Amino acid sequence: MGLKIRLARAGAKKRPYYHIVVADSRSPRDGRFIEKVGSYNPMLPAEHADRIRLENERIQHWMDNGAIATDRVAKFLGKAGIAPMPEIREQPKQSAPKKKAQERAAADAG
Repeated sequence: MGLKIRLARAGAKKRPYYHIVVADSRSPRDGRFIEKVGSYNPMLPAEHADRIRLENERIQHWMDNGAIATDRVAKFLGKAGIAPMPEIREQPKQSAPKKKAQERAAADAG
């Protein structure tokens, strides 16, 4: 059984609120979970104390038992000092011209 520490959405339409839960990786996002270990309220300002609440001992317990945090939760845990900060991968630039268009632009300019 693969355990994940992930977000489960709650709240009303256009008013998101997330529970940070430990769940089986096969269960649905908002479905069955094993334990709630925190919450995340993106509607609060970034510096607000209640924006991200974590139960450090329980999270550490589940990570010791093999639970893997998703990218977003790993970022929260890294900022809180519970786990190492995940590496930030370079995001692709989808709007950038492709290879042939860049070659044509270089030929026109040169």
